[in-house]
Amino acid sequence: MRPSTDHPVDEPGWGPLARYVIAATLARTSDGGAVVAIVLMVNTSGGSGWLAGALGACITAPHLLGPFVARSLDTARDSRTVIAAASLAHGTTLAAAVLLYPHTHPAVTAVLLTISGLFGPLLTGGISSRLPAIAGPSQRRQRRAQGWDVATYGISGTVGPTLVAAVSAWASPATAALTLAAGCYIAAAVIRFLPYAPAPGKTADVPRPLRTLTGILASGPLRRTLYLTVTVAFSVAALPVTAVSSTHTLGVSAAAAGILTAAYGLGNLAGSAGVMIRPSHTEADRLTTHLAATVAATLLLITLTPSFPLAVTAYAAAGIANAYFFAATLAARNEYAPDNARGQIFVWVGALKITAGSAGTAAAGALISTSAALPLLLAVALTIASTLLSLAERRHNRRYNAPCGPASPHTQPENGRPHPTGPTDRIHDCSNRG
Repeated sequence: MRPSTDHPVDEPGWGPLARYVIAATLARTSDGGAVVAIVLMVNTSGGSGWLAGALGACITAPHLLGPFVARSLDTARDSRTVIAAASLAHGTTLAAAVLLYPHTHPAVTAVLLTISGLFGPLLTGGISSRLPAIAGPSQRRQRRAQGWDVATYGISGTVGPTLVAAVSAWASPATAALTLAAGCYIAAAVIRFLPYAPAPGKTADVPRPLRTLTGILASGPLRRTLYLTVTVAFSVAALPVTAVSSTHTLGVSAAAAGILTAAYGLGNLAGSAGVMIRPSHTEADRLTTHLAATVAATLLLITLTPSFPLAVTAYAAAGIANAYFFAATLAARNEYAPDNARGQIFVWVGALKITAGSAGTAAAGALISTSAALPLLLAVALTIASTLLSLAERRHNRRYNAPCGPASPHTQPENGRPHPTGPTDRIHDCSNRG
């Protein structure tokens, strides 16, 4: 077989999307399961809990630096090469860290895992930035494809840890980590068979990482997408901690917490299926705001459930709501991002989302001893506050920009890609107000 030709495909069939789903699931399974494999490896070898946590953090913490290596997505002649190389590098450094751990100082393993973690953002937001070229110019096709993208995250987040646990029990944690590394190699090969998309422009026209972040904050729709994404990620990260703590008040054993988290995961997959079957036509900026409020409502529902069966239902509802919200944020990143910084914007939002999720888990762990409901009540308050801020911003922009002239050129289709129209896009007209 030969890689796809170097010509963009206007109306691709299901083949390119199927290859995308395979590549994204394999790469993200490795990224999501690596922490579990490392922690198990250290624990089974007699290492301390502190060392296991520190080495696990070496994989996750570098995600925050992802935007500083993501510029290559927007400058490379063929971004498939960049993502495939990142997948190979992630798998190779992970395998090297595992193989060398019993024979070297832990600092060597830490360095290798840190390098592996640096490539993680290119396997999450970086791969997602390829989706518009695969889905085609139709908004419906793009949003349906974004439902598949959400599903890859849900599948990998479930399959990764499960695969590691199963292989670790059957063989060893090191074997589990090497299995994840092998998945990266397969993903790299599949990525090379995705449709080609040309570079958006000259390298000199591609902004630097900090300038890209400034551009996100200056754009109303992208700014709102960013702080809503961060807030919701912080909020739903409290669910696993709350699930364990709430089993006592629900009158079930602690092991039942696994059922609650499984219900959330299944709900997430069901939500992504809903996006695939019936994608929304609502403007992405408005959609993210409404769905963030829906997530807050489901989190509040969890705190109010008096029985375990109702709690299972509430966790599933939270998973469904978060899947729809995640798909909406992917749509917003695609539809409002300028062509010459789309890859970086996907990675920036993804990196800050992962960081917020880690902070949310840590905050929930610190607050749970005070009250089992406190972490989720804080999450609800933060999410509602962000939603109200988003609504206020959009209302202010409508009033402030109403006298401005005709809609910006940015609302017109560009290179066959639809841009949403509406008051929020008038930020491009009146000196970038709002």
